[in-house]
Amino acid sequence: MDIIDKLAEVFKEFPGIGERQARRFVYFLMGRTPAYSENLSSLITDLKKEVAQCKECFRFFILSKNEKLCDICSNTNIDSSTLLVVEKDSDLESIKKSRVYSGKYFILGGLVPIVEKTTKSRIRIDELKNKIRKEEKSLKEVILAFSLSPQGDHTDQYVREQLKDIAQNPAKDGAGIKISSLGKGLSTGTELEYSDNDTIKNALKNRQ
Repeated sequence: MDIIDKLAEVFKEFPGIGERQARRFVYFLMGRTPAYSENLSSLITDLKKEVAQCKECFRFFILSKNEKLCDICSNTNIDSSTLLVVEKDSDLESIKKSRVYSGKYFILGGLVPIVEKTTKSRIRIDELKNKIRKEEKSLKEVILAFSLSPQGDHTDQYVREQLKDIAQNPAKDGAGIKISSLGKGLSTGTELEYSDNDTIKNALKNRQ
């Protein structure tokens, strides 16, 4: 395997990138100047140095000091009564940009394949349970916000089942934790990452 094949294999690991697109990336880079490639390499290296993962929600964020929490989790004015669970960082950013949700987030880290025997190694279900137990005094609702696809629906059902005992266990104020999912507003097969603001707003408003 030569250098072109090796680099194409790396690009194929990117989400949504196939063999043909991967090779286009390689040939694009070959057509650029050495300075362009050096700058790209430097930016990738700096990305790993300047970005950290939040210890609470597992979102990636730009470091300004030695923080362990992102700006959302460290914000004391954030609505702590709701927790919105999404698959990945780009989903969180889409919802954040819509400005229709003001609560906390949790990034699950993936979706659960319909046929899967090692589910816990694919998503952060144990971490989610721990976060809910930690915040159960203030938490009133967990919103499951996954793409409307067979895999997204399966993940929704799996997470609901995993959180059932926690949700049915009333907090000290006597109120249990509600678990809801995005409602009408998202079309079947829609990726949450690519949904517009109005679609996200309607999906959150009509959650059930």
